[in-house]
Amino acid sequence: MKRLVSLDVLRGLTVMFMIFVNNGAGDEIFSTLQHSKWNGMTPCDLVFPFFLFIMGISTFLSLRKGGFHWTSRQAHKTIKRTLLLFVIGLLINWFDMAMDGRPFDIAHLRIMGVMQRIAICYGFTVAAALTIHHLTHSFRGMGLLVAVLLVGYTLILLLGGGYDYDSSTNLLSRVDHAVLGDSHLYHKSPVDPEGLLSSLSAVCNTMLGFLMASWAFRKPDEASAQSQVTMLSRLMVCGAALAFVGWLLQFGLPLNKRVWSPSYVLLTCGLAALLQGLLVWWLDVRPAQHRLAQQVASPSSMVTMTLIFGTNPLFLYIVSELLSIVFGSTGIKQSAYDAIHFVIVNGYWASVAYATLFVVLHLAMGAVLWKRRIFIKL
Repeated sequence: MKRLVSLDVLRGLTVMFMIFVNNGAGDEIFSTLQHSKWNGMTPCDLVFPFFLFIMGISTFLSLRKGGFHWTSRQAHKTIKRTLLLFVIGLLINWFDMAMDGRPFDIAHLRIMGVMQRIAICYGFTVAAALTIHHLTHSFRGMGLLVAVLLVGYTLILLLGGGYDYDSSTNLLSRVDHAVLGDSHLYHKSPVDPEGLLSSLSAVCNTMLGFLMASWAFRKPDEASAQSQVTMLSRLMVCGAALAFVGWLLQFGLPLNKRVWSPSYVLLTCGLAALLQGLLVWWLDVRPAQHRLAQQVASPSSMVTMTLIFGTNPLFLYIVSELLSIVFGSTGIKQSAYDAIHFVIVNGYWASVAYATLFVVLHLAMGAVLWKRRIFIKL
């Protein structure tokens, strides 16, 4: 099976933007480059759900190689990777505390986080997909599971005050406090943005990506022109349908990344599928292989830059988190921003310049791996 360039490009774009928006500097940052405080959605709120959706597609393509069978080897691989991702997330949280001078303050170690949510979504999706395929020899049951999770989570939000901007009345916050404890939570919003109950909704992004792939990429000959056109049409139709339903639902269930609302799940999955479809058309369907080959060979091309991030996504993201902590704790970030701000008087654009240079730093590190064909799988 030929590797889909469009999938690596979308993953690379997502990771690049994720690193960019996570590393603004100074007090003046464009509102479009910040996560929404509560209800609503900014471009920043697209990156994490996009990554989870893409992970669902990648999981389908990976499991297809083994015929979607539960084996002791597959079970071991799934458990090992899930635990590895979760532990890496914990270590990032610990490293943040250690750089703050509290390396032994385990009583206040935050348990959840981005990597932990990625681990949960990956492990749950693999277990659900292989179990359902074993029982039914299809993936139709995953669609039902997604529906059950989203409907159930909707009831939790509506009946449990899930949209309350008050941790004392919001059921999501109360569950996290009861299970994880106040000292192990994120405290910059009423609810932990990677909390326990909201993970029920977040896994739907990954499962919808898996389902989309099982329909759009069901044939193993993605390299054929007919299969690519089929891929494109199915991605665009499903993407448009999900985005429309998500947009419609927001009038009763507002878009909210902090609580990972069902409308947010459907709209972000729809937009991700549409963008994936456009990239399939541009990079996999259009009869311009010679043009693409030139772009991939050119180290300055946008396609190559996204492939550099897309082929080592988690590694570069983890490095960005660690460097961000180091730069922030040691004063490097502030000094660099002050130097940029001296040249770029406008604080908003100085922040953009700092974040851009931070991405370029990771591009340089990724380029070394890309040139040596080193792909670090986590």
